[in-house]
Amino acid sequence: MKKRTKIIIITVMVLLLGVTGYLNVMLNNSISSNKNTVTTTSSYFQTYRTTRESTRDQEMLYYDAIISSEASSEDAIKSAEASKLALINLMDKELAVEGLIKAKGFEDCIVSISDIKVNAVVKANELNATQVAQIVSVIQSQISTSIENIKIFNVE
Repeated sequence: MKKRTKIIIITVMVLLLGVTGYLNVMLNNSISSNKNTVTTTSSYFQTYRTTRESTRDQEMLYYDAIISSEASSEDAIKSAEASKLALINLMDKELAVEGLIKAKGFEDCIVSISDIKVNAVVKANELNATQVAQIVSVIQSQISTSIENIKIFNVE
């Protein structure tokens, strides 16, 4: 190649690199300004679900490792199988309660069930007595627990 052709190619590449950098900065600025309009409520619900799913996936892998390990005793395998089944049942209950609460007209909700407590986080500016009663009714229809063990929170 001639020296002149090499100079032209390098000059064009430098110009393209400059244009690419400029476009990158402009696109990042427009994306940053759009991110500010996202509400933190949606982020809260999405983050919680993602974290819960990740944790549960890790638990399932842990139980599967115990069950499939040749070094595990029969008691450990039985315990892991029982714990895995209990976790699956818990996940089903939480999903069912969340779906039924949403069916009552709430935009979003998260339900967390432990051995004795049930926590429900509902997307709402505020909850009136009728709405709280609806949520409690849904929870009690799916889970046999007393009203003292149910906590309901609203998130705007």
